[in-house]
Amino acid sequence: MKVGVIFPQTECGTDVGAIAEFVRAVEAEGFDHLFVADHVLGADPRFHSHPSLASYSHESVVHEALTSMAYFAAITSRIVLATGILILPQRQTVLVAKQAAEIDVLSGGRLRLGIGVGWNAVEYEALNETFENRGRRAAEQVAVMRALWTQQVVDFRGEFHRIDHAGLCPMPIQRPIPVWFGVGSRDHAVPPEAALRRIGKLADGWSPNITPDAQGRALVDRVHGYAREAGRNPAQLPLEGRVRLAGHGPDGWVKQVNAWKALGASSVIAEQRGAGLSFPDGHLDVLRRFKETVKEAS
Repeated sequence: MKVGVIFPQTECGTDVGAIAEFVRAVEAEGFDHLFVADHVLGADPRFHSHPSLASYSHESVVHEALTSMAYFAAITSRIVLATGILILPQRQTVLVAKQAAEIDVLSGGRLRLGIGVGWNAVEYEALNETFENRGRRAAEQVAVMRALWTQQVVDFRGEFHRIDHAGLCPMPIQRPIPVWFGVGSRDHAVPPEAALRRIGKLADGWSPNITPDAQGRALVDRVHGYAREAGRNPAQLPLEGRVRLAGHGPDGWVKQVNAWKALGASSVIAEQRGAGLSFPDGHLDVLRRFKETVKEAS
C-alpha cells in the first residue's frame, strides 16, 4: 500500500525555509506522495456561514496549490505531487491545463491532478465563475484538459468551452496527466449521487473524505456500479483513504489503515493536522512514527 502525506495547509505558516524542510523530509522518509489542498479565498465567518469555515476562513494560511507545487517540484526529485483537491470549476480550464502541464514537465512527470467542485460559493463569485453548474462543468473541463494534454492541436466545441484549432506547448510528460477526484467531507458524509457517478465515469482514481465503515462500503459499491455502467473495470479505479492521526495512537492508525484496506484502498494519506503540532518538527515526528507503525503492521 502506498502512503502519502497531506501538506498541512493552515498549520505550515509562511516560513519558506520551514516549508522546504518539511517537503524535503517527507520525500527523504520515503513517503509516496504529497497531497496539497486548494483555496484561493477564505470567507469571513462574520458575513458567511459554512461548517468548513472553521478550518478555511479568511484568516487561514492556504498557499496557492499550483504555484506551491512548482516550487516543490524544484526541491524534490522523486515524490509524486498531488493536488488534493484543486477546485477546478472556479478556475479557467485551459489555464489549469497549461499550469498542470508545466508542473508535470518541471517535475519530470510527477503530477497527479486531484480535482473537485468545492463548497465555497464566495470563492466562485469572486473568481467570476458560476457555482450552481459546477458539477456539470467539471465533467467537460476534464475532457478539455485531456484533449489538450494528448493532442497537439485541439478543436473542441462543448456546452461551456470552445477551442478553435489550438494547443499547448510544451505538452506534459504524462499524456494524459492522471485526474483523481475528491469527494465528501466530515460535514457531508454522503456525497451527492451525481458526484459519485462522475467518479465512476471519469476518474483515474479517487480520494474520498469519508469514513471506512459500512456507509463507506456502500459508497464504494455505488461508484463501482457507475464505473461498470460506463464500461469500466472498477479494479482499475484506485481508491485512496484518509487516515486521521490526531486523537489516535498507533493502534488507532493501524485500525484505520486496515479498514481502508478492507474497502479496497491501494493507498492512504496521513492527515496530521488538528493536534496542535509544531511545524515542521512536530508534524514530521508524528509522520515518521505513523510510517514506522504502518510498516511494522504490514
